[in-house]
Amino acid sequence: MSENTNIVEMHGCLICGRVFNVLAVYSPQGRLLDCSVTAPGGHCLPEEKQPLVVCDTHTTDQIDIAYKRWLSRKIDAPDEK
Repeated sequence: MSENTNIVEMHGCLICGRVFNVLAVYSPQGRLLDCSVTAPGGHCLPEEKQPLVVCDTHTTDQIDIAYKRWLSRKIDAPDEK
């Protein structure tokens, strides 16, 4: 039986780019199960395939706008396989 994989990754804030270390847990199939920012001042946004991080100082409106912008870039970009 395969076990989940824990990986420490670096991710920038979706709004300002401040870098955070993130502990990400992936299933044996590579699906993101959970993530946690390991330093104060940031938190993960729920996303199915990858961790997204924002600073605690940003407003909900700023986060919503940045998330929609991130989604539009993801939809516009062709899938890399």
